[in-house]
Amino acid sequence: MNQCTAVALLPPPDHVVALSVPGHRPEAGHVLCELGEGHDGDHAAMLWDEGGRPGRGVWAWWNAERARLAPLPWCSALDTRNEACGLFGGHPAGHSWEVTDPTDEAITQEIAHQHPYLFPG
Repeated sequence: MNQCTAVALLPPPDHVVALSVPGHRPEAGHVLCELGEGHDGDHAAMLWDEGGRPGRGVWAWWNAERARLAPLPWCSALDTRNEACGLFGGHPAGHSWEVTDPTDEAITQEIAHQHPYLFPG
């Protein structure tokens, strides 16, 4: 399945603004939903892995009305190569190995066509 194409522009958190140099407010940043297209509920994008709290990541969740940050545990599913799903536990739609970013796939195919030596085998 293809990746959801929802994008949100999120303002910097208040604590980042408070720590910034006066007169140089941090810019808003965009996040792209990492779930499969047609998923139920809010959109979600992982912002960072919580290294101090093993097994959790901080995710941005958003819909048309609001956005929020939430620490969530990782999905415990493993693929056939014993690699973990890169999404949060209880996520809708498919696991990360079932979700394809069509833009990334198109770029990879073009690079493979132009530089086949980078993709042996």
